[in-house]
Amino acid sequence: MESAAAPARILILGGTGEAAQLAAALAADPRFAPVTALAGRTAKPAMLAGEVRMGGFGGVEGLVAYIREAGPRLIVDATHPFAAQIRRHAAEAAAATGVALLRLERPAWAKQRGDRWHEVEDLPAAATLAPKLGRRAFLTVGRKEIAAFADQPAVHYLVRLVEPPATPLPLADYHLLLERGPFDEADELQLLRAHKIDLVIAKQSGGKATYGKIAAARTLRLPVILQRRPALPPGYAPTATVATAADARAWIEKAIA
Repeated sequence: MESAAAPARILILGGTGEAAQLAAALAADPRFAPVTALAGRTAKPAMLAGEVRMGGFGGVEGLVAYIREAGPRLIVDATHPFAAQIRRHAAEAAAATGVALLRLERPAWAKQRGDRWHEVEDLPAAATLAPKLGRRAFLTVGRKEIAAFADQPAVHYLVRLVEPPATPLPLADYHLLLERGPFDEADELQLLRAHKIDLVIAKQSGGKATYGKIAAARTLRLPVILQRRPALPPGYAPTATVATAADARAWIEKAIA
């Protein structure tokens, strides 16, 4: 009696909702064995289907060593659009090992009529612009980059994080919210009104999970400072790029077949 073929291991560089959706879809299929790698920035991440690997790899060399040892058939770069370093490492490791690299990246938000966007290249530029546009800002840029706004005491910041910070935030005037998305427009409207917000500061993350604040700002006619996505790393050339977890699964099925 012949034994069934071992499931194909798929390495998912995760941290996004799309990565979680893909892991769930692959874990439900006996042909695949997804392994989701998380950087470990969140102490208590949401539950994921399949195997989960926490912590960094130790640069390109560490990722290459892991790929050679674990033997994934494919690598899926489903990291956040602003995670430039791991994206670069993924491309270099895929090239070094000859393993196909699929980029799963949700499209950026499209500007609509009524949006009052002020697009900037980086968060220091956003911090400089903020006091010119408002006095009570909803700040959703992630914990590690909040320091860019430390020198703007003229603005009160409503900061939303997934987990409590280990130390007080380096802001002169702020209120901290601890919440995990997704967030819809109705809830965001209520939040912005309750805190008398007159400015929203965010990254051009794309996707549905955090679009509620963008839609709410449009409804309230509030200005939005939006950090543009970083340019692709030099030489970043994935085997293919898809926009949804469903498209990623379809591509993986064809590639493995």
